[in-house]
Amino acid sequence: MKSFRTQTAKRAARIGTALLLTALTFGSSYVTYAKTKVEAPLSKTPEAIYKVQTNQKVVALTFDISWGEKSPGPILDILAQKHVDKATFFLSGPWVLHHQEIAKRIKSMGYEIGSHGYMHKNYSEFSDGWIREQVQKADASLQEVLNVKTRLIRTPNGDFNKKVLATLHSMGYSTIQWNTDSLDWMNPGVEAIKNRVLTRVVPGDIILMHASDSCKQTHLALPGVIDGLREKGYRFATVTELVKGAATHSTVQ
Repeated sequence: MKSFRTQTAKRAARIGTALLLTALTFGSSYVTYAKTKVEAPLSKTPEAIYKVQTNQKVVALTFDISWGEKSPGPILDILAQKHVDKATFFLSGPWVLHHQEIAKRIKSMGYEIGSHGYMHKNYSEFSDGWIREQVQKADASLQEVLNVKTRLIRTPNGDFNKKVLATLHSMGYSTIQWNTDSLDWMNPGVEAIKNRVLTRVVPGDIILMHASDSCKQTHLALPGVIDGLREKGYRFATVTELVKGAATHSTVQ
């Protein structure tokens, strides 16, 4: 009898938990994104995350930085002026070490920080050991300068294969790609950058932009991108908040 009562109590507890989760999920017309300390990969399997499946108009603006000191300041100024307090920056290890004050400003403004590796080379061309060394060196740089332990990585050039994904996942990292590439790295013109983002964006999008000095038009296009997204009804989230809030659209190669 005692065993039966124990099983019944456990079953009731499970049902109650399920009902509570259902109520929390469907009892509101919107999702409230909490600030989440990332301590484990966002995905349970080795995969690259491009966007999330959601009907909500929410996107993640992401910026890669691997070199230079002229572009980050104006971009950060624009984000502040436009009251965009949610964005994700992927920083390379050497850049963080050589531009510590800018990196600290990014952190002090509350933006999410991910790794952009160390040497800017395609990971798929190297061994598992080389990949681990590069990621660990980048990790050490972020911790030394910013006291940040991130679980997000965007590989240099967005390059990966199945081996790379498996290695990064085994190290506790989620590989973050993008669904909309602004092509700002090609410097195609301010209007071209803005129009590309605004015509391709979808709910749950991860948008790729850059804050390296080689991208000379990003800061000029960014105000129009932000205003245009808001006119379309979009709001901004960090990558972690975006992924935590909905099912991911990913791939394994």
